[in-house]
Amino acid sequence: MVKYMDFFVFQKAIFLYIFAYLAENAYLCMQNTMISWEMKKYYMLMMAALMLSGCRQQPGTPIDSFVETHKNVAAETNENVEKITNILIQRMPKGVPDKLIQRKAYTTSYNHESRTPNWVAWTLTREHTRGSLSRENERFEEDREVKTPRATFQDYYSSRFDRGHMCPAGDNKWDEEAMTQTFLMTNICPQNHGLNKEDWNELEKQCRTWARRYGAVTIVCGPIFNSDAQPRFIGRNKVRVPDRFFKVVYCAEPEPRTLAFIFHNSGKSQPWRQQLCTVDEVEALTGINFFPALPDNIENQIEAESILRDWQ
Repeated sequence: MVKYMDFFVFQKAIFLYIFAYLAENAYLCMQNTMISWEMKKYYMLMMAALMLSGCRQQPGTPIDSFVETHKNVAAETNENVEKITNILIQRMPKGVPDKLIQRKAYTTSYNHESRTPNWVAWTLTREHTRGSLSRENERFEEDREVKTPRATFQDYYSSRFDRGHMCPAGDNKWDEEAMTQTFLMTNICPQNHGLNKEDWNELEKQCRTWARRYGAVTIVCGPIFNSDAQPRFIGRNKVRVPDRFFKVVYCAEPEPRTLAFIFHNSGKSQPWRQQLCTVDEVEALTGINFFPALPDNIENQIEAESILRDWQ
């Protein structure tokens, strides 16, 4: 699209330059009594021919090509949006509460039993890492799109757990609505303060670095509840406390690849590079089928390995 647009603009610029040149010479020619009438008619005919050629649009000219290319690009863009939307949908095991909620910047699968998301997924683009909005005036709000009982701000009082963002506010400084929606409690899990402020936060920053480097990354994260552990809850609404958290990062360019991480919900030091695992390992712990929209051969390959050097 840009190629044809640039050619069209260039063509018009040349046309205007030649027209101005001939117009000036025609004016001087008409004022000059030394120039014959035949020469004056020649200049006038040249200007008329140039005006007709500039105004007429023939099939196959650059403007036609530009319009046709624009239509093709629009179709490709719609197709890409559909692919991005599909890749954000992760498949939950049968029997697990799974209410899909679409926000401006992310998609979440909400679990009414745990009062937390099963997963939250979003595509972080290079452009979305450059916002300047502040979270200073934002407030955590219960999500009235889900039925009661549901998590509230008060459930976290005296719990010793942070209201931990899954899709971070820091990824949504590009839009006020997107930022505000990250503070809905359906995007929040009880998270150890040390993890939230240190290693989890460091991985969020690293994801923004990858988005700037590669143009876009798709991120899926959420809680892990150990099946063999005694469940822990906080607040009047019984919000379940995760035992661990996962984060999966997918990048399509220059070739499809993934990284996966698992963190304990504790304050001990957990540098993100040391928490590296495979998507297959996360699937075994959560039962989630990640990236089911991808072709099976690609999905199987990228989920079996996490190679950090491919992201350097």
